[in-house]
Amino acid sequence: MSKTTNSLFTHLQCVECGKIHDPHLAQTVCTESSCLSILSAQYNFKGDTPTKEELKNRPASLWRYKEFLPVYDEQNIISLGEGFTPILPLLNPDQYTERKRVLLKDESNNPTGSFKARGLSVAISKAKELGITSFSIPTAGNAGGALAAYAARAGLKAHIFMPKLTPSAFKTEARLFGAEVTEIDGNISDCGKIAHAVAEKNGYFDVSTLKEPYRLEGKKTMGYEIAEQLEWLLPDVILYPTGGGTGIIGIWKAFEELEQLGWIDGKRPRMVAVQSDSCNGIYTAFHRNAPRSEYKDSGFTVANGLRVPKPYADRSILKVLRESAGYAVSISDADILAALKELAAHEGLFIAPEGAALWHAFKTLSRSGWIKNGETTLLLNTGSGYKYLDNLTDV
Repeated sequence: MSKTTNSLFTHLQCVECGKIHDPHLAQTVCTESSCLSILSAQYNFKGDTPTKEELKNRPASLWRYKEFLPVYDEQNIISLGEGFTPILPLLNPDQYTERKRVLLKDESNNPTGSFKARGLSVAISKAKELGITSFSIPTAGNAGGALAAYAARAGLKAHIFMPKLTPSAFKTEARLFGAEVTEIDGNISDCGKIAHAVAEKNGYFDVSTLKEPYRLEGKKTMGYEIAEQLEWLLPDVILYPTGGGTGIIGIWKAFEELEQLGWIDGKRPRMVAVQSDSCNGIYTAFHRNAPRSEYKDSGFTVANGLRVPKPYADRSILKVLRESAGYAVSISDADILAALKELAAHEGLFIAPEGAALWHAFKTLSRSGWIKNGETTLLLNTGSGYKYLDNLTDV
């Protein structure tokens, strides 16, 4: 017998034009031809919601927040134990952390070694509920591995398109999980065009970043966890490595939902998007006060996940930065590698280059006074450094 999750999911709504979309059909982006913006899952927060205290006895995974996730039937949940990753204090670089509290949420503890497990767990679970059996995805690495793993767990098919310059660990991982991997001579935007064309031709469901609504729901659970793990007192600043931007949008969505639940007050963190100098369209748009980013790709970066020339949800990312009185920072590969080595040597953390960029950004913002003494800053490391060994041959 099927068992309900008691999900309070009611409908999907376009973030731009507000059009309502049916949650019982497979959806991608807004169906208004003049809009085509991202869809956001909406919930009935006046329904039978759990209490904060009830969470304490639930499994330590993102599905502890099942009422605020879109899967109706528990039999459709595809899980590998994702979520509830640790928040660690940074202790040793005293000259930078003195009089400041610096925390790192380490997403490398997730299945397949990255935060992408969150989004793909929820997306594949909901797709299974909707009867979808085959998927395509363009990826810089981690999302492809996560899709491959969750598709394997669900007995479904994954077709993955990644740049040839992607480190070999990502390709091997996806193939071991049984996915079909196609290497493309180009960047993730090139992969996206090919993945979409192949999906349309063969009837695969395209789970590209923010071109379907449910990866966002998985990513938002980082925000729920940050609040719960810090006893419902949010940090002053959150630094986030921003490629496609699902995480930064999702975390902000989580804080809005938690306030509707009455679990937090209206005080929010200042959100900071951190990008690579190679691909920093959001950084440029933010500092020009532009409503959208322009296409920017200067080629290879050691932080593969940051090489997203033009995020599909650029408007939403910039909106979060401005609503939160946040900021945008751009980091060179040399500084990313220096930060990666510093955190490894002083903290025992071998984190992804995308996460290491946050450490350099923190030092920059701290020296400038933008991050003030007495404030708490959280760095969100998105994955494991071990997958990037191909990029670290000169370290």
